[in-house]
Amino acid sequence: MKHSLSLAALLLCASLTAQAQPAADQVLSTRTAGGAEAPVPARDGTADRVLSTAPAQADSAQAVSRAFEQRFPGIRVDAVRVTPMNGIFEVQVGMDLLYTDAQVDYVLQGSMIDAHARRDLTAERLEVLQQVAFDSLPLDRAIKQVKGDGTRQVAVFEDPNCGYCKQLHRTLEEVDDVTVYTFLFPILSPDSTTRSRDIWCAADPAKAWKAWMLNGEAPAQAECETPIQANLALGRKLNVQGTPALFFADGSRVNGAMPLESLKKKLDAQNEPGSGSAAAG
Repeated sequence: MKHSLSLAALLLCASLTAQAQPAADQVLSTRTAGGAEAPVPARDGTADRVLSTAPAQADSAQAVSRAFEQRFPGIRVDAVRVTPMNGIFEVQVGMDLLYTDAQVDYVLQGSMIDAHARRDLTAERLEVLQQVAFDSLPLDRAIKQVKGDGTRQVAVFEDPNCGYCKQLHRTLEEVDDVTVYTFLFPILSPDSTTRSRDIWCAADPAKAWKAWMLNGEAPAQAECETPIQANLALGRKLNVQGTPALFFADGSRVNGAMPLESLKKKLDAQNEPGSGSAAAG
């Protein structure tokens, strides 16, 4: 929510600082890829409100994207999709979703609920957008711990001073046949960065990490080259806003310490037919 509120404030700021805004009853004009002028739907236009064909929908989505970026200079639209709600489009800005009409006269923030099916369509879309192909993660920058046959996999972004991360580790002690990749992600305090360095530079990082997270045994001070800054950059790219953040082999993610049964269920799902690494969609 904090991130979404920041986006709303950014949109407002962008609109207030724009040097010139089109009048409400004008047609916003932009250029096509070939350089020709392409009109964005005017306020009183109705043709784009009835999307009868896939090409028409695609054209309307492109027009909304152009209009949105004109309304809010400095904001980059990543994608626009038609929604089930007549005349309303989903606008993706980074990992955030907003909703607007064909003319971008109004922008809505919040969840779109399917009242008939009782489904949160926004939450479902965000889950898809936040998926990460597991094999795309730079696992060489993570601490690797193998339990049992290690056939199931999970990657976790963790801060060494995170209480919920320590709770997760106690839970993981009750799980077998799993390989855990820990990306040191020190965001809570300067001590977190120092502790992460000492753990990564220990003779046995996996052993030092486990001793600290489970028993509070501080590692000896150590110096070496670490992937910590690269991990922080990766976390920002993946929109990791807190710890622990778990990434599973099917591409899904879960934020926060999971209860044991929920964690086992997610890991067991990796062995089901059709499971595997998934890319963001």
